[in-house]
Amino acid sequence: MTDALLPVTLLTGHLGSGKTTLLNAYLRTATEPAAVIVNEYGDVGLDHLLVSETRENLVLLENGCICCTVRGDLIAALRDLAARRDAGEVPPFRRVVIETTGLADPAPVVHSLMNDLALVLRYRLERVVTTVAAVPGCTTLDTFPEARKQIAFADAVVVTKADLAGAAERAALERSLRRLNPGAPMLYVTGGQADPALFEAGGFDPASRGSDVEAWLNAEAVAPAHHHHHDHHHGEDCPHCAAEAARHDEEIRNFCITRDAPISWAVAAAWLQDLAATHGPDLLRMKGLLHVQERPEGPVVVHGVQHLFHPPAMLDAWPGADRRSRTVFITRGILQATVEAALRKAEAAAMEAAAA
Repeated sequence: MTDALLPVTLLTGHLGSGKTTLLNAYLRTATEPAAVIVNEYGDVGLDHLLVSETRENLVLLENGCICCTVRGDLIAALRDLAARRDAGEVPPFRRVVIETTGLADPAPVVHSLMNDLALVLRYRLERVVTTVAAVPGCTTLDTFPEARKQIAFADAVVVTKADLAGAAERAALERSLRRLNPGAPMLYVTGGQADPALFEAGGFDPASRGSDVEAWLNAEAVAPAHHHHHDHHHGEDCPHCAAEAARHDEEIRNFCITRDAPISWAVAAAWLQDLAATHGPDLLRMKGLLHVQERPEGPVVVHGVQHLFHPPAMLDAWPGADRRSRTVFITRGILQATVEAALRKAEAAAMEAAAA
């Protein structure tokens, strides 16, 4: 590795949710040079920033950033960008921003950045930013499963076009977003404003995630466990609302698993491995602080996306006063009882092994 791993921010969101407007605003205020990867040159509105083509599908922007238009394999594009940076063929960018298409499932991109060896050696996924338009807001979430999944994966949710929605619409949308992802910070923007920290503040690295995971856990503590459905201003007896609630009842859920007493790492590892093997595709996000018997001085941070888990990170101290093992799950159709049963199974197996 020639230098530190390059941080990657993944920008996703449904069609018309303002991703490119937000990206343009970031590029005008970025505090560090970036490489920008978009899916198709013709689909984005970066034209006013373009200066000249450098080579093949690379374009140099006014602020010295690079725009890479992907017409094929994202993995190949990222490998190529790193190679050209090393060879001095492009400016030495210090961050990559990937903008997905509006209908994209973010999971394959996340998997590639966590699992492809060539990418793992050069890049680290730092943050997933998801945009959602305040109007049509809940209707988009009701209609498109990929929009709900984009919210579930988010480290930060940006509500765009907030000035177009009334107070009741914004409140209904916020309740729906909190049900999908109670821990992600929610920002309201108008006119495509973007604080550079939104793209540069981190979010996916477990080694620096103690306070962030604590925030997730605190958000879950004040948000009741639920089955996902959307609030509408039609009234409780509205047939449309009832139909939507029934349709989404088995979809995205979030809940927190807590253990008061410290657990052994063998139990924790067996539990998470079982969940990944049995329910991987539906385990959308998982973050937690574990009080491990073998290491009482600080928690072990665990963080997973579907069947892939970051290596556990050990913190020197607890980020807050609560020292229980607490793990928040965002799942697609997986019941809290199922996750609890898997943990009890791992605990029972450890007890049997100790007694043998």
